[in-house]
Amino acid sequence: MPLVELKNIRKSFKLGNQEVEILHGVNLSVKEGEFVAMMGPSGSGKSTTMNILGCLDKPTEGTYLLNGEDISMLESDQLATIRNKMIGFVFQGFNLLQKTSALENVELPLLYAGIERKERHDRAKESLIEMGLSDRIYHEPTQLSGGQQQRVAIARGIVNKAPILLADEPTGNLDSKTSDEIMSLFCRLNTEEGITIILVTHEQDVAKYAKRILHFKDGIITADEINKDRRPIQ
Repeated sequence: MPLVELKNIRKSFKLGNQEVEILHGVNLSVKEGEFVAMMGPSGSGKSTTMNILGCLDKPTEGTYLLNGEDISMLESDQLATIRNKMIGFVFQGFNLLQKTSALENVELPLLYAGIERKERHDRAKESLIEMGLSDRIYHEPTQLSGGQQQRVAIARGIVNKAPILLADEPTGNLDSKTSDEIMSLFCRLNTEEGITIILVTHEQDVAKYAKRILHFKDGIITADEINKDRRPIQ
């Protein structure tokens, strides 16, 4: 059974008096343990698809099965609960709280999950150490480099031990060397811990780390290919 399955997903938005359809029937199936990159030009539908996968938005039509359960039309509070248990997020802009330590940033999903303070602290610290940040646990975002901030964001994304990690242009604000380091981290999380990773990127060099590449154009998936030239883990 696929971990994630989209069936004929359509998504429309109101633009003035007009209804504009962004997704025109997206079909997608991702098994547990896959590493998938979604590519395509701006406006192709990849980010809208990512938002639906992440339960941040609902489709206008179609079915979204997550671990076999139809969650297409659940209410916002139900989707929030699923997000917290099943999905970790990493964003281009890091989305860290300023004037807040790395540890406190990573603790946030655990706080929302109602985990008690000592366990929150221990698990967040463990995630940061796993990301190579044992000497940056109490640093605030302004005291960290871009690569270190993204490592904090990844630690926050995996701290709940969610089976799925979604990454939206995770290297967009990073130089090429740091991008390679971050992508190697994703590969390790996928290979060693079995986390299913779906990322959006417009960079071919980033997509080459994935095991499978989806190409979006004009609101549909135009190609779905196994990546035979996958870059080795650094």
